[in-house]
Amino acid sequence: MLASLNEGDTEQLYAIALQLAATEARRGRVEVANELQNQVAIARRKADPSSGLEGRRISKVVVPITQPIGEIQKLLVTSAPTLRLSDLVLTPIVRERLQVFVDQQRERDTLRSHGKVPPSRLLIMGPPGSGKTMTASALAGELHLPLHSVQLDSVITRFMGETASKLRMIFDQISSRRGVYLFDEFDAIGGKRTLDNDVGEMRRVLNSFLQFMEEPNATDSVVIAATNHPELLDEALFRRFDDLVRFKLPDLSMVETFLRDRLSPFETTRVDWNSIAQEGVGLSQAEIAKASDEVIRDLIISRRKAVTNESLHKALGHRKRLAEAH
Repeated sequence: MLASLNEGDTEQLYAIALQLAATEARRGRVEVANELQNQVAIARRKADPSSGLEGRRISKVVVPITQPIGEIQKLLVTSAPTLRLSDLVLTPIVRERLQVFVDQQRERDTLRSHGKVPPSRLLIMGPPGSGKTMTASALAGELHLPLHSVQLDSVITRFMGETASKLRMIFDQISSRRGVYLFDEFDAIGGKRTLDNDVGEMRRVLNSFLQFMEEPNATDSVVIAATNHPELLDEALFRRFDDLVRFKLPDLSMVETFLRDRLSPFETTRVDWNSIAQEGVGLSQAEIAKASDEVIRDLIISRRKAVTNESLHKALGHRKRLAEAH
């Protein structure tokens, strides 16, 4: 800490203080942990006097996007997201819930100064290809934070106790380095403890995860779990998340909006959007994206600039047949 202070590296100093807060919280000394967090928040506000009206401010994020080092590097894949919520096609309800989550994360110092804990844990549910992973990336982009995708194939092992130990490493990282941490295909570790095919080791892993989720989040890192099968999740997990967001397949309006945006570089004045959107209903965003990309590739190769109804119907119909085959 003294070295960071002498070198003028205040963010490193704050990070060390927050690591100490996480350690104190795990020891049960919650008051000490909260005081350390509050002091860091006060220091950050003093270092940045450019507050908004009536003392409101958005927390500045000065976290370098660097790959984790050591053993944890095998468990996380880190990226620098460029997406924003405005880049996604979402229902009004989902967009509103995500925006509230982002706004409260941005005002985390203000909330903590009033004794309120900002939301930091989000469960996203929906069918494959509905935009869950893209949403995690967009949230990281909105908050100017690195996205750390947890590699469950490296976390889950057949050796007793090793999986829980690796989860402990990940949550230590969450408490010491601010970022967005994504547990995709979450039902792999969050499955119901009463399932007939469950084994004792996975029950212990789930219990460990539940325990880790209860620990104070010293850095206010965002933990996102995404699943295609919420019906498989253990009931106790739902209470560990601050908010639940459920995605559905795009409706008629969303299909049209998505295709218009995707095909915007080309001429689309002759497209019968109502007919095309009806053709796309029932497909996921990922499948619609593949269909539009197929049309775009054909336009590029044929040196044409105008999108036709025939090409869109053909591409969407092909994706729909593939989806039905699975």
